[in-house]
Amino acid sequence: MRNPVLATLGVGANLGDPRTAVRKAIADLARLPDTDMVGISSLYGSAPLDADGPDYVNAVVQVRTALSPDALLAALQAIEQKAGRERPYWNAPRTLDLDILLYGAARVDHEHLQIPHPRMWQRAFVVVPLAEIAPDLVNPAQMQAVSGQALHRLDG
Repeated sequence: MRNPVLATLGVGANLGDPRTAVRKAIADLARLPDTDMVGISSLYGSAPLDADGPDYVNAVVQVRTALSPDALLAALQAIEQKAGRERPYWNAPRTLDLDILLYGAARVDHEHLQIPHPRMWQRAFVVVPLAEIAPDLVNPAQMQAVSGQALHRLDG
């Protein structure tokens, strides 16, 4: 792998069988070309935030990848499509949602991609699992900022 970068990805679902969808997506991420799985958080359950629908199942994973941010985004969107992802409106319930949260120290600000993810530090379902697998990336103030959001660990 040439010049791999540590990328942090959010994985979530709230339609169909979300636990199975999240686990399958993590397995699909592990099979991406030029990509190695580095860390996988526990699964967490939470009510939708700024959205409707059933509760979500979420996880955070870290991969070391040689894919560019745009190539990684395309790969994530292909996995979402395979899982039946539809985008009828903003924050609609979904069979699968994959987000690039961090891509090394890169900053990307395009219409279709923003890294770091602009709302990641406002979401317990990102901050808590991220602290589980990469505690050095999360500080006490960030944990405190999301402490009022209900979140429960689903498995170890």
